[in-house]
Formats: sequence, structure tokens, C-alpha cells
Amino acid sequence: MGRILICDDHDSLRRGLARALTEAGHDVEEASNGNAAMQRLHETGFDVVVSDLRMGGADGLDVLRTSKSLHPTTAVILMTAFGSVHTAVEAMKIGAFDYVPKPFEIEEMEVKIAKAIEHRLLRHEIDYLRHTQQDIYEFDRIVGASGALEKVLDVVRKVAKSNTTVMVRGETGTGKELIAGAIHHNSLRATRNFVKVNCAALQENLLESELFGHEKGAFTSADKQRIGRFEQADGGTMFLDEVGDMSPNTQAKILRVLQEHEFERLGGTRTIRVDVRLIAATNRNLASMVASGQFREDLYYRLNVVSIDMPPLRERKEDIAPLAEFFIRRFSGELKKKIDGFTPDALKLLMRYNWPGNIRELENAVERAALLADERTISAADLRLGDQPTGDTGDAAPVVKLPPTGIPLVEIERQALVEALKMSNWVQKDAAELLAISPRVMNYKIKTLGIDFPRGRRAALVAYAANGNG
Repeated sequence: MGRILICDDHDSLRRGLARALTEAGHDVEEASNGNAAMQRLHETGFDVVVSDLRMGGADGLDVLRTSKSLHPTTAVILMTAFGSVHTAVEAMKIGAFDYVPKPFEIEEMEVKIAKAIEHRLLRHEIDYLRHTQQDIYEFDRIVGASGALEKVLDVVRKVAKSNTTVMVRGETGTGKELIAGAIHHNSLRATRNFVKVNCAALQENLLESELFGHEKGAFTSADKQRIGRFEQADGGTMFLDEVGDMSPNTQAKILRVLQEHEFERLGGTRTIRVDVRLIAATNRNLASMVASGQFREDLYYRLNVVSIDMPPLRERKEDIAPLAEFFIRRFSGELKKKIDGFTPDALKLLMRYNWPGNIRELENAVERAALLADERTISAADLRLGDQPTGDTGDAAPVVKLPPTGIPLVEIERQALVEALKMSNWVQKDAAELLAISPRVMNYKIKTLGIDFPRGRRAALVAYAANGNG
């Protein structure tokens, strides 16, 4: 439903139309002449203005010009007598949405108003997608300051202007879609469509219909022709998320599009040619899937022309605080709550936590904390990370649960050290703080208990000891 202004100096027609549109659920105002309509337009905006073309004083063209000047997205429908249809057509050239010759049926006007409101909503959506949303993908608006993120953005800047196929790899929730969007919106294809498809979300037959479209009657429920995502992306960019989940049959069809730039709709015989840049993403090891025969080798090399590895959040600790602050600003606005930021303990907890769900988990944690917080700052208790209890359950659960057969104390100590190291991304200083011991004691116990670091972390341990902490 919409806000509608009806302007006509014929009282019975204006009131009858207003009554009918009000009964249909619209919010309707009346103006008995062009001057009154123009005055109302200076005061507020409407979704649709319905105005008579010929009136004493200011006429429908004056109302049209005022509306387009003050409210460019407002749709103006002109009511015309038989002899003024030519003038109404000329009015459409300067911005009128439509015209209705008098006399007309109320139902005809209701249909035109419904189309005008739908058109206005679509214009708003397109404007958001092409302009407001594009701001998200500008390099200086991507949140983060870590060296790992800067390395990724350096590659993005280099490949954006080309038509090269790009593979974005990384764990779930690391921001692969954001990087794909940054590549598109900083490319020469930025004014064309950026089409996204999650290959893991659809079954094989549904995914192929989504990608390539289908003809009427192609399968049982295909009651009309469907245009696929590749056609929608023609001239633009296609982002295929989770490509490792595609079936062999779909992989073969994707390979053909990459090689030949053509395909057929399901159930169709006409070959359709497209110009689409492809960006793929996965959280799986495609190289090992190729070795085991689960993924086509030729498609792998076609997709992996340029690869971008998104580091997990636990390896870009410098980005945690800026991201958390960004999310708190967003959610405090959405929830209409005044939240200034995080307490020092909350920030310390954010930095200590390992974030297995990456940025997506951080976003969810901040949203939950913003919703639950009673104060103007988010506390560590508000975040409720990990397995922390969410309420009073009587007796506190034991920190260590002993097996019935017992366990040596040294093993409990070893497990505590390993757990603290995991939570601290194997940073000894942070792990020592979790266990309330000094870094020197932490390093001594690691050596005496024979704790093995994951590959790549041993060099950090050696460097740590070399700095006088051994």
C-alpha cells in the first residue's frame, strides 16, 4: 500500500476516487486544485500523485514539474480528457509515469497505481544495490588493518580491472563473498550485475536450473520459462560460492561456459552465448578433491587462474577490535540502543577467543551482546563466548571433570596448557595470562611436558625463547 495525493477540481470524481483507494488500503490525501497540490508537495512526499491535466490556475504539468523537482522518485499519473491525450503523452516524456483518459473505471486506476508503487520500490532497490551497497566494497571501507588483510587487498586491486577468473579460498565466515564483491565493484564491469549463487544450498537439478535456466515443460514443475543466473550476469560477474559441492555433471557444464562462453537452458536446444566473469569460492581443499577424483582437474585449473587465500580471524587478531566496533555501531542503530563500545575485559576476551566461526561468529556474538546488554558498554559477560553458562544452574560445574578411573595430575596440567594455547592461537604470553602464570613458567612447562606445537608455530616458540623468555 502507498501514500497517494489526488488532485482534481472536480469534487465528486476526486472524492469518489479517494474513497475507493482508501478502501483498498492506501493512505490518501486530496487537493482541490494544482496550487493546493503543489503546496502539499512542498510539505511532504508521496508514493504516487494522481492529477487532472487541465485545471484552473496551476495545471497537471505544473504539479508534475513540482513533483519531479522535489521528489524525483514519486510516480505521477495524469487524468486526461479525450482531447488532451497528446499533451499527456508529451507529459510522459518529461517524467510522468502514466496517464488515464477520462472517463475510466476505478479498477483501471487501481492497477496503474499498483504498478507505479511497484516500479518505485524497484527503483529504490536498484539504487541501493548500485550505489549504497557499492560503498561496502570500496577498499577504504573494508574493515580491518592487519597485514594479512592488506596482502589480500593488494591482490584484489591487481586483478579487479582484468577479466581473469579468480578463486577465493578460506574457512567459512572469513569474508570470501566480500572479497568477490570488491573485485566486481572495482572492475570495468561494476555497472553490470553481480550475481551470487551458493552451490551448496541447492540440489543438483535445482542448481542447474538456477544457473542455466529452463524451458517450459523441462521437468514436472517447470510451468514457465526461467532465465538462469548466467544470463542475468551477462556483461557482469558471477560469484559461485562453495564450488566444491557441485556434482560432476554441473562441473562439466560450468567448464563449458568458461571455455566456450555458451550453454543451453534445461529442456532447450537454443545455444545462448554470454560474457561473464567468474569468481569462485570454497572452504574445501580442491587439490585433494582432484587427487581423489571428486573434482574435475580441468575445471580446477580453469577456476584457479588467480587464487586468493582468506586468512581466518584467529590469524588476523588486529582486525578483531575494528570489526567488533563496526558491528556494535550497526547493531546499536538497528536495535535503537545507545551502546558506546566494549569494556576492557570484553575486548581482552574478544582477543583471546579463537573464533572458529570467524567473522560471521564475531558478528553474531556482537549482535547477541548488543541485544542482551543492560549497560552502555558491552561487558565480557554479555559476550557469552564458548561454553560459558547462560544462567544460574545451581551448583557450578567443575572446571575439570575427572574420569571414574582417575587421571594423573600432570596430565590434567598438560591438557590445561594445551587448551590455553589453543584459545590463544598458540601465543604463549596470552596463554600464560589465561592460566595466571608468568610467561617464563609457561615456557618451562611447555618444554618439560613435551607439548608439540602445530606446524608453523614452532618457529614462533624458538623466537620467543631467543628473546630471553626461555
